[in-house]
Amino acid sequence: MNRTLKVAAALSAAGVLALTGCSGDSSADSGNTINVVGYSVLEQANENVIKAFNDTDAGKDVTIKGAYGASGDQSRAVAAGLDADEVHLSLEPDVTRLVDAGLVAKDWKDNDTNGICTQSVVVFVVKPGNPKGIEDWSDLVKPGVGIVTPNPASSGSAKWNLLAAYGSVISGGGDEAAAKDYMTSFFDNVVALPDSGRDATTAFTGGTGDVLLSYENEAILARQSGTDFDYIVPDTTLRIDNPCALTEGASDDAQAFLDFQKSTDGQKLYAETGYRPLTDVGDVTVEGANDPGNAFPEPKTLLNIDDDFEGWDVANGKYFGDGTDGAPMGILTQIQADAGQ
Repeated sequence: MNRTLKVAAALSAAGVLALTGCSGDSSADSGNTINVVGYSVLEQANENVIKAFNDTDAGKDVTIKGAYGASGDQSRAVAAGLDADEVHLSLEPDVTRLVDAGLVAKDWKDNDTNGICTQSVVVFVVKPGNPKGIEDWSDLVKPGVGIVTPNPASSGSAKWNLLAAYGSVISGGGDEAAAKDYMTSFFDNVVALPDSGRDATTAFTGGTGDVLLSYENEAILARQSGTDFDYIVPDTTLRIDNPCALTEGASDDAQAFLDFQKSTDGQKLYAETGYRPLTDVGDVTVEGANDPGNAFPEPKTLLNIDDDFEGWDVANGKYFGDGTDGAPMGILTQIQADAGQ
């Protein structure tokens, strides 16, 4: 496909995604408008954050429009021309793409949160009562266990999931060969690779598979919405850091909204929908959590992208490289391809 067709396709997808966006004001636009482009799981959580911002002096005359979808697809759509004042994506490489395109400043991480707006961990979502007794990573590769996880070609959450699985072997004392063997068995059990984290949840709740790899906040939010399933925070998991950044030339209103998202008030609202807050937000009850009064238990081993995978600058190519431009295929991309997924 030539570049013209690629851009047209991306913009077409972006137009569809924009139709699913949310706004802080359902009435006709008034005052200034902020276009937020985010990954799929963020959409519902952003609703109350936007409403609360509109109730502040800084946000009272601001209309916020959202376009949501698979993180990689959203990043490519912005690079192709989709309007965005703020991007709030699943993982750093999706913002890096926009830095390389000249749309986001190179110093976007130079702030108190290192460019992060929301945080979560990888969890296992299982059917009510956990009929297959899935508790740890070793259970996912047992015969007869069907795994649902998004596709890393389009979804940021997929990359977090797969690194958590790979890292569980390394943190348990295994070497790279053991981790590769585990991931080969893992992909042999994958029964669905939907495009996004939200699509993966929909597939699982529709009856596909026995276990869904998901963000903790996605599991909690789905239960808040009445979905009947259980979730497990495994003893070893990976901290998920979702980056946010303003595009070049974004307004002061956009900066005010970004500041509100990172504020104690904003983080408490995100916590109420299942995100682990970046700062101390005091007591918060999180309906849908396993323990609403203690919603965010500390895993025995909490991996992170910088200390355990050398940061996204290294990890994205090492594990997810597509083999173009003479670069080697990424470890997990190769295993996925060998499995015919």
